[in-house]
Amino acid sequence: MSVSARLAELGIELPPVVPPVAAYVPAVVHGDLVYTSGQLPMIAGALPATGKVGEGHALVPASDAKDYARQCALNAIAAAADAVGGVDRLVRVVKVTGFVASVPEFTGQPGVVNGASEVLGEIFGEQGRHARSAVGVPVLPLDSPVEVEVVFAWE
Repeated sequence: MSVSARLAELGIELPPVVPPVAAYVPAVVHGDLVYTSGQLPMIAGALPATGKVGEGHALVPASDAKDYARQCALNAIAAAADAVGGVDRLVRVVKVTGFVASVPEFTGQPGVVNGASEVLGEIFGEQGRHARSAVGVPVLPLDSPVEVEVVFAWE
């Protein structure tokens, strides 16, 4: 099944490519790989939340951050597809790196980044299995709680 057919089956519409907020491009093609820049969970040009992930007042709950990581992955697919001329040219997810802006005592970064990994698996099936890093950081651009970059293989 093609990626576009699987997206339709899942009822997922890819968002528009998020414009860069600094001096970079959304994705770069090198050989048979597409590297996305770090994608924030932008929806219609805005972050759905800002701040640190953790438990407690004024913190972003891990369950919300997981949803934001999912959005980051969809933004990454859109950027990569745009770079190679269509989503059906993306044939494999190679590597995912997720950054979670979190309070020092929060250790649930892998669960947050699962939001990206799980949607990539749903969309790409077996070809969505990937290597991954989930990293806790003190702050991300625009005070985003999550940022995800993805490396895809394409043909």
